Amino acid sequence: MKIFKTTLLTLALLAGSLTYAQDEVAEETAVEATEEKPSFSVSGSIDTYYRSNEFAPNTSFSNLPGFAIGMANIVLSYEGEKSGFVADLVYGPRGADAVFGSNLSIGGDEYLAGSSNIVNQLYAYYNVNDKLTLTLGNFNTFLGYEVISPVANFNYSTSYMFSWGPFSHTGFKADYAVSDNVSIMVAVMNATDETEADYSDASTFGAQLGLYGQYINFLSGDDYTQFDFTGGFNISEKLFLGINATITELAADASFSGVALYPQYTLSDSFSIGLRGEIFSETNGGAGALFTGALSGTTEDADNTSFTITGSYTKGNFILKPEFRIDSASANIYSKNATDFTDSLASFVVAAIYAF
Repeated sequence: MKIFKTTLLTLALLAGSLTYAQDEVAEETAVEATEEKPSFSVSGSIDTYYRSNEFAPNTSFSNLPGFAIGMANIVLSYEGEKSGFVADLVYGPRGADAVFGSNLSIGGDEYLAGSSNIVNQLYAYYNVNDKLTLTLGNFNTFLGYEVISPVANFNYSTSYMFSWGPFSHTGFKADYAVSDNVSIMVAVMNATDETEADYSDASTFGAQLGLYGQYINFLSGDDYTQFDFTGGFNISEKLFLGINATITELAADASFSGVALYPQYTLSDSFSIGLRGEIFSETNGGAGALFTGALSGTTEDADNTSFTITGSYTKGNFILKPEFRIDSASANIYSKNATDFTDSLASFVVAAIYAF
């Protein structure tokens, strides 16, 4: 009987030990499951298009005639528990336009090697805590409604505000999430679009206040001050309205400003239609040769109004965008040929985009 009781006690202890061990393993597995593991990813897109007319609006991208290519975009990213990096590489005409400031002169006659001409973004970041993130490197601008990647824009062609505002910055920024709906960002950077290094010795200060999905942006540097508002509202389940407004003061009383509305309506799971209506103005050559001098011979200030209607058909990772655009200006700024200029221009583009 004593042997039998001892055996039962031993079996009970073994069963208890086994249950405890199983609970420990289950608890450790649950903890591991809740912890975010470091991840490396490759993403990006390609885009190509056809333009029906030879001459395009004086905006960035999708401005080549006939059958044309945009860019191949490859984004390498690593996300760890506290830190990570992004290497965003671009190839092709759209990419070259996006990084136009990356091949600057040194001493007036020497030029850097072309390797930086494929770097759209290159930065590392560190999450100090759940609210504060520090970033150092080259990153796309925080101003404006539109971006360089065609995947993230509803319209394929771009606005005048986006085309003449900054594309990218190189510097240091701190993002702080005050709450789920309020955020603050401050940055110290090189001069706008000086993405490789500080060649002009002109630092730029940037700031952003985010309030419930609406963003107030500020950028100030040597002879450059810009205020920008970017936001949007869900009018209904299917209707969204985006908004962008900007004003920029430059040297010698030059300036440019504009406002655009982006209503977008979802017709089905695969098809949406959107309109961009933009009013853009410049004074004293604030938009460079866009409205003054170099092409049309006019030196007067000018205004421009453009309406762009875009369809977006999505099937998996494939996006097809037919687009019709009308631009009308207060001066003859649009080139019909090498010597003939007009104050209005209509253009049609159909673009194919694949995101991965």
